[in-house]
Amino acid sequence: MAKAIEEVLENAGESEVPELDSKYRMIIVAAKRSKQLQRGARPRIDISPLKHKPTRIALEEVQKGKVNFEIIDEE
Repeated sequence: MAKAIEEVLENAGESEVPELDSKYRMIIVAAKRSKQLQRGARPRIDISPLKHKPTRIALEEVQKGKVNFEIIDEE
């Protein structure tokens, strides 16, 4: 698991999603997406959910820009 996170974080600079301004935000978004996958949501990338854990799938979805999210300022 830690290895998967490290791989995605290393490639985060090459990510197609400029909104991910920190690795912490990426982990939070991936964690929420992972919960959705665990509750039955379908993967948004071509990957077998039987061979990969929801966390790995979520990290790859975030890296590829398949997960939509919004940053809300609390001012």
